[in-house]
Amino acid sequence: MHKRKIVIFFCFLLICPALLYSQTAQRIEDFLNSDTLNYGQIVQFVFEAAELPAASSPEAAFNYAVEQNWLPRNAAAGDTVSLRGLSFLVMNVFQMRGGIFFSLFNNPHYAYRELVYRGIIVGRSTPNMNVSGYNLLFIVNRVLAFQESNLL
Repeated sequence: MHKRKIVIFFCFLLICPALLYSQTAQRIEDFLNSDTLNYGQIVQFVFEAAELPAASSPEAAFNYAVEQNWLPRNAAAGDTVSLRGLSFLVMNVFQMRGGIFFSLFNNPHYAYRELVYRGIIVGRSTPNMNVSGYNLLFIVNRVLAFQESNLL
């Protein structure tokens, strides 16, 4: 498992140098060592990946995401993030167009299903699964790669 994390980390280094320029190696290492993350941790990271100016601080990024309705209802900064919550945030921050159900209902469940359909979330997963640092880096990396290749 440790070798897998190292391989993913180096692939991440090669694919997303612009993203890593604004990140510290310690912060990424902390993400990789985390089994669960909370909204306060992930929102600023996703904003920085999308190059949004609201990422000046974790609190500012979280408050902006709440104002824009980019997080599940009643999400608090200390709440553990599920894959469905991360999917909803990613779909909104990167302005990804979804299928008919996401377009009609604009909710976290259909955001998760959309990312699974597009191959951004791969492997065994459920919408309620907690997001690890590895999952966060993998998903953001896949979104950026798809966006760069104009597949989104």
